[in-house]
Amino acid sequence: MLKNLASSLFLTERDAEFDDNQPKVKGRVITTLPKAKEVRPLVEKCITIARRALPHAESAEQYAADAERGSDAWKGWRTSEKWRQWADARAPFIAARRRALQLLGDKQAVKILFDEVAPRFLDRPGGYTRILKLATPRLGDAGARAIIEFVGVRDRVVAKSEKPAFSDQDEVVEDVEKTTDPVADETVTEPDSEADATDATAEAATTEEKKSDE
Repeated sequence: MLKNLASSLFLTERDAEFDDNQPKVKGRVITTLPKAKEVRPLVEKCITIARRALPHAESAEQYAADAERGSDAWKGWRTSEKWRQWADARAPFIAARRRALQLLGDKQAVKILFDEVAPRFLDRPGGYTRILKLATPRLGDAGARAIIEFVGVRDRVVAKSEKPAFSDQDEVVEDVEKTTDPVADETVTEPDSEADATDATAEAATTEEKKSDE
């Protein structure tokens, strides 16, 4: 089951333009959460094996034949010392392909692994996949669903917010000074102190006269 699930994840990267079973999203498989957690180490191991074997294939290219296979020049290269050097340099790569085929059990998935997936992660020491838990459960048994996919395609980009820049700080200060509080703008008329004192004396005298008359 894990072999089939891991192979399905690699097969989503295939060129399926004219395929009836075309994957909806490349490099992504939706399964249950326990299965995603179990298959992730297998996928990571296969990618690591392929990634470490790619430099051996590149180093063997310097001994490869330029002539077409089956031609006289190719037959001469096949019997020369360069073929032995090419075979020795390429041996770790062949062993890695056989190991990946043993783990996955699908030749097409192994080809996609070495040709398309592994070259992306040459500079990445690990963490080739991620698991995202889905909110909606699976219909039928209400099993928790999750997405397992390759990193590097739909990664989140963390960006800091830009600090607002003012054109001129002096203009802002002037605008603030111009805006005044309407309550503070109301004019309060102060009473005349002498007039108030005269009125108070007259009121006191009138009050005393009323009391004496009573």
